[in-house]
Formats: sequence, structure tokens, C-alpha cells
Amino acid sequence: MTEPLSYNKYLRVRDLIGLQECRSDPAHHDELLFITIHQAYELWFKQILHESDAAACAMRDDRAPAAARALSRVVEIERLLVTQIHILETMTPINFLGFRDQLNPASGFQSMQFREVEFSSGLKDEAVLRAFQGDEFASERLRARWEAPTLGEEFYALLRRRGLDAPPDDPAASVEERRALYGRRVRAALEVITHFESRYEEFQLSEALIAHDEFFSLWRYHHVKMVERMLGTKPGTGGSEGVGYLKTTLDKKFFPELWEARTHLDTRHGQGGCPFAGRT
Repeated sequence: MTEPLSYNKYLRVRDLIGLQECRSDPAHHDELLFITIHQAYELWFKQILHESDAAACAMRDDRAPAAARALSRVVEIERLLVTQIHILETMTPINFLGFRDQLNPASGFQSMQFREVEFSSGLKDEAVLRAFQGDEFASERLRARWEAPTLGEEFYALLRRRGLDAPPDDPAASVEERRALYGRRVRAALEVITHFESRYEEFQLSEALIAHDEFFSLWRYHHVKMVERMLGTKPGTGGSEGVGYLKTTLDKKFFPELWEARTHLDTRHGQGGCPFAGRT
């Protein structure tokens, strides 16, 4: 006779709490916290990817409110991830060093799902693909993300279907031509945030996208400060530059057109006031 489903069985609690295996011997008290935090991150990254995929699918189906709703959940998860970083700061720097050497050569840079979030959001880097070539599982997943449309591409495709001039990028075009295509997407974003009442669905979606971008950047910032607080300018466990490299990531944006559109926003918007008026 099959036993009835229980909480522990449904969530596989026995398996779950057995996954935190410390490498320090004897086990350092703070290593459990370190592992737990990072395993929780990976679970949340999985959920972010799940919601991002749902948002992309909804945009393809022209269901802007559903896409915005999925992305709003992503943002709430990212709020939590920012807070979660500071739990690590309850470790003292000297206690962290007590088990850090056991982590070599593993590194947070090797988080496959973190890179998947970047790829799906628009930050695709061939160097990242090359770095995962030796990991067949990760490489296949990242290659699939590389080949799939990004959230930004799905958004601008939706705007095109709704009558706005938001052309896709063309990597084969010249620098000047790509700049012109980018400018037209900025103009489309400007139209949305200016006429937010008549373009309410598109506006809500654009706000959800930029909030995702903002909170991911906030996570990067808080992560940098936490690492610097713990380690100063020590190299990373995987041989990276550590804080120096992390600081170079702070200005990365998923949806630069949405940010730039704010620069051109003007209450006199129209043929006489639009900064793009008369341009092609």
C-alpha cells in the first residue's frame, strides 16, 4: 500500500538537507551558511529563468500583461537576493578565510544559471561560452540561451506588432547602421513612456523590464561591497581578479534603450518637441 503524500516527501526534505556537504575538516561553523546561501541562490536563479521564459512566451503570444506579471515576480525575487547577500556579512572576514581555501578552484563565476539569466536578459558574451566548453551540461544550456531571443528582442518584436518602429539589431550591419537601429528602438521606448495611458500595457511591460535591470544591478553592487568587505582586493578563488573584475560589471545594462529613453523625455513631446522628430 502506498503511503500518503507528506510535506517531507513532496519537498524531498531528506534529500534537500543532505546536500550541504562541508569540505573543511573539521567542518568550519560558517561553511554551512556559505553553502546554504549559494544553494538557495541557485534555486532562485532557476525560478528567475522559469519566470523569464514565461515572460518571453507571453510576449510572443502578444500577452503583455502576463509578461509583465511574470517579470514582476522576477523583480521580487531579486529584492530578496539583495537582502540575502547581507546574511553572508554575519561572518567575520577571518572566519570566512578559515574555510575559503577549501573552495579552490571553484568560483561564483562558474554559476551556469547566473550566466543563463544574463544571456536571456540580453548580455551574451562569447567568452562565457568558451569558459564553459569543458562542462557539457552547462555548455548545452548556455548555447540554447545564446541562440534564443532575449527578453529585449521579444519586447521590441511586440512593439513592432503594435505599430511602433522598433527594429531588431543587425550584427552584420555597420556600426553606423546599428547605431541608427538602436536610436529607433530608443524612440519607440520614448513613445511608450511618454504616452503611458494610451500605451498602458506596453508601459507596464517596459517598467517591469527596467525594474529587472535595476535590481539585478543592485545585486551586483551589493555583491561587490560584500566581497570587498570580506576579502579586500584578494584574487578570486577561481583565479579571477576578484573585486577588481566585479567592479567592471556594475555598469552593464540589459535594456540600454529603456534607460536612454529617459534622457530624451520631454513634456513638449510631439513634432515640435520630440528629439527624434524628423529623423529616420
